[in-house]
Amino acid sequence: MRFHLTRFAVATRFTLLEHGRNRFAMILVILFVPVWTTLAYLAMPDTPARMRLRATGEALAPHGNELTSISGALNAVTLITGFMMFAATFSGSGFDRRLAMAGYPRAQLVLAKVTALALVSAAVAAYATAITCLAWTPRQPLLLAAALFCAGLTYGALGVGFGSLLGREVEGMFAIVMTSIIDLALQNPITSSGADNPVVRYLPSYGAMQASTAAGFSTSPVPGHLAIQLSWFAGAALLALLGFRRSTRNCLPSTAPTSPLGPEGSKAGLPRPRQAATPTASASDTEAP
Repeated sequence: MRFHLTRFAVATRFTLLEHGRNRFAMILVILFVPVWTTLAYLAMPDTPARMRLRATGEALAPHGNELTSISGALNAVTLITGFMMFAATFSGSGFDRRLAMAGYPRAQLVLAKVTALALVSAAVAAYATAITCLAWTPRQPLLLAAALFCAGLTYGALGVGFGSLLGREVEGMFAIVMTSIIDLALQNPITSSGADNPVVRYLPSYGAMQASTAAGFSTSPVPGHLAIQLSWFAGAALLALLGFRRSTRNCLPSTAPTSPLGPEGSKAGLPRPRQAATPTASASDTEAP
């Protein structure tokens, strides 16, 4: 047991160090979250937007800028966690493969990535919640943080999957950005007239969007929609696990199988050793004086 805990601790430490070396991601966390959330709050009009919250069935009329700031916080959290996990997985795939081929347990490597994802998502979600509370006061700040955390988990797992399956960095970045933009833009009633369409229920951050909207403008708890978001995380984690297993598989060529033995014990397909020719009786008679 102690052996496995040591391997897990070592893998987690190296994974967190890899995230710490990503200075661009650190800059995004420090600057992108407050800038995007604040701009969404200041640039949008505060005209009430009438909507029906499906999570609770309530008819709400939140200020447009406050509703957009929630969407902006979700967009920032999903982009940053997805980017960080993708960058760490893509750049460290070769190292992970060598560790797995050298006999390092892949279970500890996977658990280390999950632990790092949870820590990154928690930190970014708490930071985004604090920034949001500086602009206006949501009714349930803890529920808002939980919704942002679950959305970060989902997109972080998607980032691991993209980093394991896609061959080029630009492909993974484009996949994360476009998935987050389409996902959240369609659910915001300020920017999308189809926010009430039943199709949005199948979007990756539907549960988090419903829970965070309830956190901002309702006092009703919505554990069911947090569970929906966690189910999306489970699906994304399965994709990430399959991708990680594929990227760390043994790529060494297998040893050639032994050929079956011939009737005389020599290997089939190999030439027999040459034997010295024995002189025939006619040849000896010819050479005799």
